Amino acid sequence: MKILKFIKWLLKSTLLGLAMIFIFNIIGAHFSLNIPVNIYTIAIVGTLRIPGLVMILIFLIL
Repeated sequence: MKILKFIKWLLKSTLLGLAMIFIFNIIGAHFSLNIPVNIYTIAIVGTLRIPGLVMILIFLIL
């Protein structure tokens, strides 16, 4: 039962991270900012949510 809960959380976090990156890329296109869509960025943003998105953005700008 715990494994199903973990898989559900993992799938939900992955989809949320992917959606957040796509929304940021659509908005960021006006400012020449984009975050590459790969498994690492999706995992970071999916797990950490908004702080993960900000962390990746700061890393890419610097």
